[in-house]
Amino acid sequence: MRPDAQDSDTKPLTADHESPAATQPDGKSRLHPHKDYEKTTPLSLLLQPFQWLQMLSQQLNTSFVVGIFLVYGLSQGFSGSFFRVVTDYYWKDVQKVQPSEVQLYMGLYYIPWVMKPVWGLLTDVFPVKGYHRRPYFVLAGVLGTVAALVVALSGKLAVGVALVCFVGITAAVAIADVTIDACIARNSIEFRSLAPDMQSLCGFSTSVGALVGYSTSGLFIHHLGAQGALGILAIPPASVIGLGLVIYELKTNAVVSSDKNNKVQAVQKLGGAIKGMYQTIQIPQVWKPSLYMYLSLALSISTHEGQFYWYTNPKLADGPAFSQEFVGMIYAIGALASIVGVLIYHKLLKDYPFRKLLFFAQLLYGLTGMLDLIFILRLNKRVGVPDSFFVITEECVSRIVTRIRWIPMIVLSTRLCPLGIEGTFFALLMCIDSFGSLTNKWGGGMVLHIFHVTRTDFSNLWLVVLIRNILRLATLSFIFLIPNVDPSQTIIPADLLGNTIKSGGDEDADNLQLVHFNEEDEV
Repeated sequence: MRPDAQDSDTKPLTADHESPAATQPDGKSRLHPHKDYEKTTPLSLLLQPFQWLQMLSQQLNTSFVVGIFLVYGLSQGFSGSFFRVVTDYYWKDVQKVQPSEVQLYMGLYYIPWVMKPVWGLLTDVFPVKGYHRRPYFVLAGVLGTVAALVVALSGKLAVGVALVCFVGITAAVAIADVTIDACIARNSIEFRSLAPDMQSLCGFSTSVGALVGYSTSGLFIHHLGAQGALGILAIPPASVIGLGLVIYELKTNAVVSSDKNNKVQAVQKLGGAIKGMYQTIQIPQVWKPSLYMYLSLALSISTHEGQFYWYTNPKLADGPAFSQEFVGMIYAIGALASIVGVLIYHKLLKDYPFRKLLFFAQLLYGLTGMLDLIFILRLNKRVGVPDSFFVITEECVSRIVTRIRWIPMIVLSTRLCPLGIEGTFFALLMCIDSFGSLTNKWGGGMVLHIFHVTRTDFSNLWLVVLIRNILRLATLSFIFLIPNVDPSQTIIPADLLGNTIKSGGDEDADNLQLVHFNEEDEV
């Protein structure tokens, strides 16, 4: 995918309130664009998604929308889903390690995501040749392409070397993600009414990419083997290289000075950004929801590897023994259900108060987790429900609930970001979320190990899943940390936010953004 040539040559990646794109040719505002395309006729219903995309492209710029498709759809959606299935089989069939060990390795995948504030600081504070985004897209693409090709073409690698390659692949996705997230964060601040739409677009792109990745992963594993299939993962980062070469970006027209002065200015900007982040995270309206988001992820310990080893083991007398192709199909149908979850949120739930929506979403998340328990105890067989039908139903319900639970937390995160360091601070919030995911992977691995769930012994797997579900429901006791406001309301007072940024000590705080709006900037 490439941005429209005309648009990419004439518009910045993010829009400004004063830009001509903010108004219709007849002078009418598009700041509340939903009414323009919400019709009730059958034809309008069919055209609505395309009109919605057209509205977002006009309001936020075509290249921004294309960037979301590339990074969220191809790099995160397709690559993430394909990576998940292929690496599961790689550790199980090629390296032959225990499920608790795999949980530990999967936790290490999140280290690049935990480091997102570092990537955010680099893109916000340290432009390369005057560009804040292009060099980091190219860096991410090269890193991911090389890592994927090494693990796919080098024969059986040592466990440590393979793990380094996998971390390199996830690092490439994380770096590319930071630059797009910064644009999303700023647009969510400037266009509050479009914040849910942007997250819906991100969720939709990720789900479509995941659908393709999951539906093709089993076929590639069957024909190429788990290791050979990893070579496909070189395609998404290669596309990110192309994005870095062609994406429109304003070049900073900074005053050329001595190297010493440039270094001093960079250090001052870095110090101001770090100080601004520190002061912002101390605001109760910020640290309380951030703490909840961490706890909601950390307490939901992951049991994925134990369940994966169980339902793909062909030697179990009473196991489902799913094939590689069927596992991919399960995840693919789940990706379709994830799209349904995005649509449900976008059409019915996006205006609900954060606390109310997250309470019921977390409650459903805990209750629907009991379906895994029913499946592992084989209760579905006792009432005559086939394994294939039950597991597909469970996957669909789980994906819909997970998406409805996740999107409002991301929308809330974008509303907590201060102007000027929105890219870096959003990366910090996503770092907290990634640390929560790392915690649930390692916590799940520890529980699997304590209860002796191995490659062949699954007698206590049901107990591990039960503990996970109880912890999910226990998270509801922390729901008071979420602000009881709807997405259109201000969460952080404007004067408090302004004081926070000014106190960062950076005279150019307003310029700590991915796109500069100075009229003197040059392309």
